[in-house]
Amino acid sequence: MVFKRLFRPKQQEEAAWLLYENVVQQARRTELFRDLGIPDSVDGRFESIVLHLVLVLRRMRVDFPEGEDIAAALQEVFIADMDRSLREMGAGDLGVGRRVQQMAEGFMGRLASYETALDEIAGGGGENGLRAALLRNVYGTLPEEAVDPAGLLGYVRAQMQALEAQEGTGLRAGKPQFAPF
Repeated sequence: MVFKRLFRPKQQEEAAWLLYENVVQQARRTELFRDLGIPDSVDGRFESIVLHLVLVLRRMRVDFPEGEDIAAALQEVFIADMDRSLREMGAGDLGVGRRVQQMAEGFMGRLASYETALDEIAGGGGENGLRAALLRNVYGTLPEEAVDPAGLLGYVRAQMQALEAQEGTGLRAGKPQFAPF
């Protein structure tokens, strides 16, 4: 695995960064915070990025094995960006590694939770798993009675469908096609 990372083609690494930049751009859209109630905070922005990243990674899983390497590179780019962001926010060098580790573990837990819920929906099941995951993660800092995840549930479904309809070559080139708001 280490050798695979050391010798990853430059084109693949560039595509992962471009893909990540596009994911972040979509995850920071004003409508998500204003209209769908994602908290406009450091935690809320993190949760929005993770949610969009999971949607893209889930789609890339379909393009096995071509999507596997770019998906791994995309996750590494995400971790590198979290490290950079923490340093920019003034976290001390000694604490950055520990906090990045916590963020990576949180990401992996969310990835598993969201993928299970999204697979349930894709298989014709209900939205209860996704609703619970959104309440726990995206809206976790808000009182549950103050949150209505219906809008975000519809948004996630639309993004899932848009990404599923996209050709894998465009996605692997770093250009996800998200559904319009």
